[in-house]
Amino acid sequence: MRETEATTDARRAMEVCNACRYCEGYCAVFPAMTMRREFSTGDLSYIANLCHNCRGCYYACQYAPPHPFNINLPQVLAQVRAETYEEYAWPGPLAGLFKRNGTVVSLVTAAAIALTLILTMALVDPRVLYQPQIGPGAFYRVIPWWLMVTLAGGTFLFSILALGMGFRNFWRDTGGRPDELTRPKPLAVALHDILTLKNLGGGGGGCNDVDEGFSQLRRRFHHFMFYGFLLCFASTTTATFYDHIMGHPAPYPFWSLPVQLGTWGGVGMVIGTAGLIWVKVVSDPAPAARNLLGADYALLILLFLSAFTGLLLLGLRATGAMGVLLAIHLGVILALFVIVPYSKMVHGVYRSGALLRHALERHPTPPPGNKPSDRALGSAA
Repeated sequence: MRETEATTDARRAMEVCNACRYCEGYCAVFPAMTMRREFSTGDLSYIANLCHNCRGCYYACQYAPPHPFNINLPQVLAQVRAETYEEYAWPGPLAGLFKRNGTVVSLVTAAAIALTLILTMALVDPRVLYQPQIGPGAFYRVIPWWLMVTLAGGTFLFSILALGMGFRNFWRDTGGRPDELTRPKPLAVALHDILTLKNLGGGGGGCNDVDEGFSQLRRRFHHFMFYGFLLCFASTTTATFYDHIMGHPAPYPFWSLPVQLGTWGGVGMVIGTAGLIWVKVVSDPAPAARNLLGADYALLILLFLSAFTGLLLLGLRATGAMGVLLAIHLGVILALFVIVPYSKMVHGVYRSGALLRHALERHPTPPPGNKPSDRALGSAA
């Protein structure tokens, strides 16, 4: 990672924190920090993505503003995180999308919805588009199967590839080796921390989501959003199995597995994204990186729209509004897949990598000769 004003400021803050260590037990950042005396840009990238922005250190710090040291760790690490998103983006020429990201997300969403509507109206008889369509294959009568697969499937595969390449860039820059990705114990520890959002729980009382008071709000809303997203993905995967393997095309009955997974997943995403937007609105702006808020809001709104339009489509799928709603929903999903590798959503990928790096540091590989099996062989000899 290149040296920037943000990395210089983060390094200065880390050196002050390393000397003070008052916040040593607050979160994963401080144990990782104390393992180092010097901080390369790769170290700062790792530590910035390990930070969950719980803000506890800001309210506890004796050197926080207005102290002359001006230590605002949540703010400066947020700036470094944002720079890592651009630094590791793939392909490189698209990294510029992270600049003015809120505007980019809005424009891509509008363009994707408009494109889907235009293609739908150009390819489908208006009488089909505005009349109720029911029974097996109803969705494909509005948007042809080949068009739906091309738009959604193509952008999804590109998104997965771009995220994978971004993770590779992050892992290399922070000193990771390919063989470390499959070590069982650190991988299990990292998965536990990822799936439980352990570091948003603080020391048990939660994080400083709104002010200096402790709360579990952001952790709970993140869980709603994260697991809602996974349920929606499971719904799509199950529907694909029903359609292409079992030969039962959508739409499916309300009590079927794909619809139930999608319904509860959509509800979870709506609750989670709306809750996180509310937390951002009412929280103390002092520890926040205010220049990044536009991108945060834009992504949360896009995730909210992807779930809300899906629920709306489910509720009105037997009416004449289904055709237009299907095109709008597909447009929102298309925009989400296109923008994911170039939005704050990549923080999930890099934060997962940082948690694995942290688990590896806590459970290092024993040096040769120190393994129990090696000691046993030595004794036998």
